[in-house]
Amino acid sequence: MASVASISHMKARALTVMSTRFQDQDLVSDVAAQQGIKDLNALSPPQSSTASRIVPCFGWHPWFSYQLYNDSAPNPTYDGTLDGKTAHYDAILAPSPSSKDPSFSARLPDPRPLSEFLSETRSRLEKHPLALVGEVGIDRAFRLPNSWTTGDEAQRAEGLTPGGREGRQLSPHRVQLSHQIAILQAQLKLAGELGRAVSVHGVQAHGALYEAIAECWKGHEKIILSKRQQKRVAEGAEDFSSSSSEDEDEDEDDEHPAQQTNRDKTKPKRIKPKPYPPRICLHSFSGPVNALERYAHPSVPAKIYFSFSVAVNWGSGGGEKAEEAVRAAPDDRILVESDLHEAGEAMDQYLEQICRKICDIKGWGLREGAEQLAKNWKEFVFG
Repeated sequence: MASVASISHMKARALTVMSTRFQDQDLVSDVAAQQGIKDLNALSPPQSSTASRIVPCFGWHPWFSYQLYNDSAPNPTYDGTLDGKTAHYDAILAPSPSSKDPSFSARLPDPRPLSEFLSETRSRLEKHPLALVGEVGIDRAFRLPNSWTTGDEAQRAEGLTPGGREGRQLSPHRVQLSHQIAILQAQLKLAGELGRAVSVHGVQAHGALYEAIAECWKGHEKIILSKRQQKRVAEGAEDFSSSSSEDEDEDEDDEHPAQQTNRDKTKPKRIKPKPYPPRICLHSFSGPVNALERYAHPSVPAKIYFSFSVAVNWGSGGGEKAEEAVRAAPDDRILVESDLHEAGEAMDQYLEQICRKICDIKGWGLREGAEQLAKNWKEFVFG
């Protein structure tokens, strides 16, 4: 939070700011109330304003998914009692805390109902009409941090939002993937209902993540015609002009065509509610090219974007894999990010570095590439 004052002085014109857990939802909302982008005009000179910089995002990160319980499940893992708390953590963590450290669960926060969080998130999204859902996802590698020790408490950085790891040693406990997926899918469906884009985190679970997302759009896949079928459609194009194409347009936009013509182009289109988000960003994408190709398949009904950062994609020796993914990604589906928790000069530097890397890999001139990346971001965020 101490870096928020530097945002208005940054070179970056706009920041998509993620929330991840209970402690930062209202902080993101409050900052957006002061520095939020109210419409697309705020990004276009001469209306450009240093006070309008932020697109807020509201979501529950998989690292904190253990703190929620699915109260809409047939048999919820938590019943509000102390024994129920132990039962919840034994059910969703592996190995179960009771088998390793019986007191571990007692030191964790009381689980919160998923329905309550979804209701709060809906309210925040309605308060901020341009807000996204994020950061959400699944993470097979994450382990819960151990409880605070006296030494940990003494070294805490007061400038950081509470609730994070803050240097604590990691326990052996991981969140069961099935629980993470339930939390993820509930948020994806909320995003689909409200027509909001989503930022998704995925680590060491590329196949499972795809299946979890694809389950939301099952039955809504686009029909892929064979070349013979395409030829038949082309030959009888007049017969299709008043049926399938019109239905598809109505499915994409809830407005009457006349309203679309007169619609204020500075506002995002109203999307008809669906069980999946209209646009999804796989942030700091670390998957192989074949995983990218599954998301980019023409049958996928959502627009999938692939974001890259120096901090993650080139920060741990994965540069070659990231370069292959950048080359394979469609030009209009690439995004850039800092993946940094602190705004200011360092964030600007991270963003410049990744822009230059993408342009170099894609063979774009710097101005051409910057304009393409800006266009991609606007289309991802605003539709």
